[in-house]
Amino acid sequence: MAEDDDVDDELDEDGEDEDGEGSPAKGGKKKLLILIGVALLIVVGGSAAAYFTGLMQPLIDMIAGPGAPEEEQGEGGAILSENAVFYELDDILVNLNTGSRKSTLLKIRVSLELESEEDKIKVEKLMPRIVDNFQVYLRELRIEDLKGSAGMYRLREELLTRVSAAVAPTRVKDVLFKEMLVQ
Repeated sequence: MAEDDDVDDELDEDGEDEDGEGSPAKGGKKKLLILIGVALLIVVGGSAAAYFTGLMQPLIDMIAGPGAPEEEQGEGGAILSENAVFYELDDILVNLNTGSRKSTLLKIRVSLELESEEDKIKVEKLMPRIVDNFQVYLRELRIEDLKGSAGMYRLREELLTRVSAAVAPTRVKDVLFKEMLVQ
């Protein structure tokens, strides 16, 4: 029984020896977790590197299959689609909401990117509705709403939402600014 007391005295409350070393099982678990973490980091890092360098492109093409749309890169890295169809709207001129007597004008010219040539006819038939939606929205804008790239992005998204609602179920891919003048 005295021998059992000696063994208990050699271990601290933490289960560590008096020398400060932990039990071999604890050290093994830490090493295993570190090895798993390093292996996971290598796999994720290697996969990301392969993707960004283009080494995974054949695998992605194989998974996407032959039905994937053909796209190519144009100037400045922009992705161009073979089937790009554009419909140019007439210039739109509106008074902006300034809250004062001084009037500020916005002149804007946009193009709509459509999916097919047949969509041009559908959009043309609904042009009064599109122009009305644009006019109502643009008249409530303030000059501050148009400042910076964030303002331009919000304007593009809002116009895209409004034109998509006006021509539904026809799909408009994008609204492209050709000219914008605030005076």
